[in-house]
Amino acid sequence: MAQPDTKKIFFENLSGAGKAIAVLTSGGDAQGMNAAVRAVVRMGTYVGAKVYFIREGYQGMVDGGENIIEATWESVSSMLQVGGTVIGSARCKDFRTHEGRLKAALNLVKLGITNLCVIGGDGSLTGANLFREEWSGLLAELVEQGSIERQSVETYSALHIVGMVGSIDNDFCGTDMTIGTDSALHRIIEVVDAIMTTAQSHQRTFVLEVMGRHCGYLALVSALACGADWVLIPEMPPEDGWEEKMCQKLSANRAGMKRLNIIIVAEGAIDRNNKAITTDCIKDLVVKCLGFDTRVTILGHVQRGGTPSAFDRILASRMGVEAVLALLETTANTPACVVSLSGNQSVRLPLMECVQMTQEVQKAMDEKKFEEAVKLRGRSFENNLKTYKLLAHRKPESELPISNFNVAVLNVGAPAAGMNAAVRSAVRVGISEGHKMFAVSDGFEGFYKGQIKEIKWADVGGWTGQGGSLLGTKRTLPAKHVGKIAEQMRTHNINALLVIGGFEALESLLQLYEARATYEEFCIPMCMLPATISNNVPGTDLSIGADTALNAIVETCDRIKQSASGTKRRVFIIETMGGYCGYLATVAGLAAGADAAYIYEEPFDIRDLQANVEHLTEKMKTSIQRGLVLRNENSNENYTTDFIYQLYSEEGKGVFDCRKNVLGHMQQGGAPSPFDRNFGTKISAKAMQWVTKKLVETFRQGRVFANTEDSCCLLGMRRRALVFQPVVQLKGETDFIHRIPKEQWWLKLRPLMKILAKYKTSYDVSDSGQLEHVVHHRPKDSDASAAM
Repeated sequence: MAQPDTKKIFFENLSGAGKAIAVLTSGGDAQGMNAAVRAVVRMGTYVGAKVYFIREGYQGMVDGGENIIEATWESVSSMLQVGGTVIGSARCKDFRTHEGRLKAALNLVKLGITNLCVIGGDGSLTGANLFREEWSGLLAELVEQGSIERQSVETYSALHIVGMVGSIDNDFCGTDMTIGTDSALHRIIEVVDAIMTTAQSHQRTFVLEVMGRHCGYLALVSALACGADWVLIPEMPPEDGWEEKMCQKLSANRAGMKRLNIIIVAEGAIDRNNKAITTDCIKDLVVKCLGFDTRVTILGHVQRGGTPSAFDRILASRMGVEAVLALLETTANTPACVVSLSGNQSVRLPLMECVQMTQEVQKAMDEKKFEEAVKLRGRSFENNLKTYKLLAHRKPESELPISNFNVAVLNVGAPAAGMNAAVRSAVRVGISEGHKMFAVSDGFEGFYKGQIKEIKWADVGGWTGQGGSLLGTKRTLPAKHVGKIAEQMRTHNINALLVIGGFEALESLLQLYEARATYEEFCIPMCMLPATISNNVPGTDLSIGADTALNAIVETCDRIKQSASGTKRRVFIIETMGGYCGYLATVAGLAAGADAAYIYEEPFDIRDLQANVEHLTEKMKTSIQRGLVLRNENSNENYTTDFIYQLYSEEGKGVFDCRKNVLGHMQQGGAPSPFDRNFGTKISAKAMQWVTKKLVETFRQGRVFANTEDSCCLLGMRRRALVFQPVVQLKGETDFIHRIPKEQWWLKLRPLMKILAKYKTSYDVSDSGQLEHVVHHRPKDSDASAAM
């Protein structure tokens, strides 16, 4: 169904006519930089501005000449899937000098450039801000030298700067994720997954060094995503005596029938005395104390290489467009800003506030204020660290609280990558909270058949990297079997329920909530975690499994497009899953550079199809060689994939030929992406802590009794926070016939996809980022329930 229109601000109000924008990449390269450059060029061109490439970063700006060239729409074709930065990057000593910046200013003024989009780390962005502050002085100096006319000072009186952070280390305060971080995590996890198979074969211990000279984000999140035995990061050095504790942990894991150990070390790892902890030092320690066969692997620049992940392409595309909007809206008094990500929301923050906060982290580490350093990194980092500690380090039985509560966990609906990570997290956090955890096989079908057994800490070891559902999952709803399910709950004395699944899980919880009137066994805390590749569950912007499916689609699209290289012009029609939800088709279309994406939520007819064919035909004649069209499987019952394929084939005769692909169940398979492992792990930990809280609140007179709306909730990500929402309240937000939410945030990305594909359309900028200030809101409690 069509979504209600929000207020549109058309580009007539934000014209770039007469403006010149230059884009450069500086410092270390990061996957996704090309997607950001592409978005800046195409959005800038779209609004009527002149856009320039500055090659080789600040060095190119200083040298000028052929290093600063005008960019065209076609010049950024086929760069979306390329790693690194095609316009080059260099660390520039000349720009650090006044003379170098004077040359750079002259080169910009010659071309009328007064808008700079800088993609780089904190050093690159600090340099850009200094350049902006000196701008008027530099122009005055150029007038005195006779290099420019006095009129130029008035014409080009202000330099406007917008930054995007491109850094695989995710070491910049003010944004949850920097461009390149997710792709680097993909490289790390691919290596770790591969190493784990050989380590298991030979019962080896592997010590892996990952990048992060001053920031432990990559080490921490990869440890969380692969279930590493130990992690060492610069922000939180281990306590004195850590060597003995680590060896005890490794030994205990081996005694528990685990055949391998994984230790992840950030390259900047230090001890409490600021002394470096190296991989060789750890290897020698393990061999000496335990005698384990131990190997070292240093990942190095592998982490910077390769194609960008779907997340980084989407993030960079959104940031690039937001950067152009920020430049269009800026005034002489607007401070230089950086475009950031907070939760699922674009925000603009004063550049120097972010830089100062980033520098404060290093200062805190130098002063050995490590707790403060972790807090300054932000809630996401702090939450990652707390969750890792919660899951990796098991407390002795004597230290565990005794709750006498039994909690059951089950998967419902179609399998989704990341479900197993969520189950592992729930089981281990539940045990840490003192509960007895029960696993239900095959969803509610297994529940009423009595396929329920206790699950222990060690039973879920190694689950984070496993795809599908190890518990087994079925689409069976509980309504027909509530009596038998209530009997099983009575038999096993189940006091709380954690359901991990898609739309069927939501329907199941609604049915169990209704059944409370008849069966008191369902008057217990119940929580649902959204896990479906379709991302069609109301109450959440993102679902476990959707990121893995997106990466599978985008990787396949890249390969399919590459298959046509060197051949005549060709258009590919690709069908994606999703039921009636067009999330996969739309977001994969944005990440893969699709020319069109047909979905149910945005109705289309034969005239739209014809217009798309004509648009693609025109593009094929002038520039591009390959076209990509995505179609959601249920977008229209009449305009099927075959129909669209035949239409494009017929109408494109003499210009291009067509091929079609139905991706099918490959979208549900494969190992979970780092994002899905991390997201599943963290929201599951938060859910279990909510369950514990509710159990304590509702325990009266020797029994648990919870019958209020807020005791049956869905935990989802809404914009910037993780929120518990009563499932009953979500009924009004849901289209049950088509199994989709009535409002979906990602529909705002569709005009963006169309603009980047050269369509003329309106774009809703009412939700674009507004300039905010860097404020670290302290979480109310100190556990892992803090928002992501």
